[in-house]
Amino acid sequence: MPEVTERAVNVQEHLQQVVTLLSKQRMVEDIVHRQTMPRHDLVETLVHKQHMVELERKLNEMHPADVAYILEALPLAQRLQVWDLVRAERDGEILLEVSEPVRETLIAHMDRDELVAAAEQLDSDEIADIAPDLPREVITDVFNLLPVEEREQLRAALSYPKDAVGALMDFGMVTIREDVTLEVVLRYLRRIGELPRHTDTLFVVDRMNALRGVLMLNQLLLNEPEAEVSALVQRDVVKFEPDDDAHQAAEAFERYNLISAPVVDASGKLIGRVTVESVLDYIRATTDTELLKMGGLREEEDIFAPVWNSLRNRWPWLAINMVTAFVASRVIGAFEGSIEKIVALAALMPIVAGIGGNSGNQTITMIVRALALGQITAANATKLLGKELLIAFINGLLWGTILGVVAFLLYNNFALGMVMMSAMTLNLLLAALAGVAIPFIMYKLGRDPAVGSSVMITALTDSGGFFIFLGLATLFLL
Repeated sequence: MPEVTERAVNVQEHLQQVVTLLSKQRMVEDIVHRQTMPRHDLVETLVHKQHMVELERKLNEMHPADVAYILEALPLAQRLQVWDLVRAERDGEILLEVSEPVRETLIAHMDRDELVAAAEQLDSDEIADIAPDLPREVITDVFNLLPVEEREQLRAALSYPKDAVGALMDFGMVTIREDVTLEVVLRYLRRIGELPRHTDTLFVVDRMNALRGVLMLNQLLLNEPEAEVSALVQRDVVKFEPDDDAHQAAEAFERYNLISAPVVDASGKLIGRVTVESVLDYIRATTDTELLKMGGLREEEDIFAPVWNSLRNRWPWLAINMVTAFVASRVIGAFEGSIEKIVALAALMPIVAGIGGNSGNQTITMIVRALALGQITAANATKLLGKELLIAFINGLLWGTILGVVAFLLYNNFALGMVMMSAMTLNLLLAALAGVAIPFIMYKLGRDPAVGSSVMITALTDSGGFFIFLGLATLFLL
């Protein structure tokens, strides 16, 4: 943990150093540009190189992920200025690390030859990761340059949807036969020279490349060299097919603490593997997407994207929110007479709506997570709804009583305090019902339950809270 913290601090320091160098460079260039002197162009060129050389050196010493972080944190003009200083042989691995919106801006700044050269640096499964952002002609050029085996691997990786195991699969793995000794395996590994990343097992296959099991690396190291692989092979293996759901694969990695797992076709032949690195990337991307959708954003957004792009990303749910806000205002308008007679209602009604919205968002967060983990079934849905309603009822009585007492102390009106308590309880019950129903209905309809759910629950608890509170006040206070 201290190493992770230290690395995070170093990244922030690197970012600050890059920003400082860019600022110094811009300031010096502005001064020189305004000066009138002999050989002005030569002086301006030398000044331009002054800080750029140091910046280029720093960038080339950084890990690709750190460079990606810096690029994402810079406005577009500075981002492209830094990108031009990155060594061409590092372009591919950095494009892999940056977020999709930032990758699009970098790719748009590169010509066809640069993109082909960057893609050539990557493995076929890595090319598949950035392929959706590459121009079609670049993909064609890359296909033609790849060896036949890698070309087929790339074609296979591109054929799977992004939520399938095949999209997470890589082809870097070590296979062995079970009728050899550990000494033979060790000699084979020495000849390879370098193991693929996240290799904790060797895949045991037969002559037809059908998976027979796995040999753990610790078994290879802890047993006598004369022992045969067949005596140590682990037959009970967690394996996947390329069409399997990536989310379920991620759950399996978490449940069984996997580092890598084989991917086989319908006939049992080994075609690739999934590693914990690709699973973590998938989980992070999925989590980010769900958070954005819950906030009413259609897609991930570059924080320095052009204003028009950001506007288009944020408009849809803002338009929906405007409609729901208008509905809430009409609910309030229906009780204008009550508010005119008891002014305290105007001060208290936002409390009922606000706490209801917060409670509903808590419920929705729990339900969306449970749906994502597959924990909600037809058999337990009713029980879950009953539990959430009971929690809402208890919270409503507890916090409603507290707010009712506060209202009584402020306005010396016992009936107003009782209305406050009752409205709070009923609105929390409404929030719980909606918090379970909204994501569950969307899930049953085949829609993503996270999309705009927080916007919908807020709209419902606002309008419902106003109607309940003002309705009770009209009935019992006037």
